[in-house]
Amino acid sequence: MSTHIGAQPGQIAQTVLLPGDPLRARYIADNFLTNVTCYNTVRNMLGFTGFYKGKAVSVQGSGMGMPSLGTYVRELAKDYGVKRIIRVGSCGAFQPDIKLRGLILAQASCSDSAMNTRRFKGLHYAPIANFVLLLKAFEVAHNLSIPVRVGNVLATDMFYDDEEPDFWKHWAKYGVLAAEMESAELYTLAALHKFDALSILTVSDSLATGEHLPAEERERSFADMVRIALEL
Repeated sequence: MSTHIGAQPGQIAQTVLLPGDPLRARYIADNFLTNVTCYNTVRNMLGFTGFYKGKAVSVQGSGMGMPSLGTYVRELAKDYGVKRIIRVGSCGAFQPDIKLRGLILAQASCSDSAMNTRRFKGLHYAPIANFVLLLKAFEVAHNLSIPVRVGNVLATDMFYDDEEPDFWKHWAKYGVLAAEMESAELYTLAALHKFDALSILTVSDSLATGEHLPAEERERSFADMVRIALEL
């Protein structure tokens, strides 16, 4: 057991899917995996291990934001020896040609967080995805006829920016595709702890157009993202 994960040694697979919402972790386990066991209920941050096409895979909720994700990712890597972590989450598009329900493979992640500023003593680190996972995900999406965009995203600490609601326009000008809240920390910890990482994101809303994906449609759209992650 670790501080925040109640699993025993061997209960977590070497590949982990990482949604933020623990109920989405349960949804993935119930609808995509077989022979599922629940290994974590600590703080209701649910974790499950099951099988996909005969191979063990785990799915673990991580909560919202980089501090929460970083806690679970570090324990998965350091305490349980996980080798691959694939974030499956939502994002808000910055570019007007990226439509709702579209998928983004995060090649790299900018951030407005102070976490890496503190780590690197004011220097600038560029968190990037594992190239092999990124390439395989692109190929899987192509084989499944699922359109994807590949590029840079922004991992932000603030879901609501009341002081500067148009902050996204500056990032969009530099080609950043979308905002979410976790990938920079995931990619940084992957480099530190030597595991492979990739974020696969579904567009749930667009800051460029003001559109929002209705809640009842999200699970159906998120299924494509999960299929790609599991096929890796």
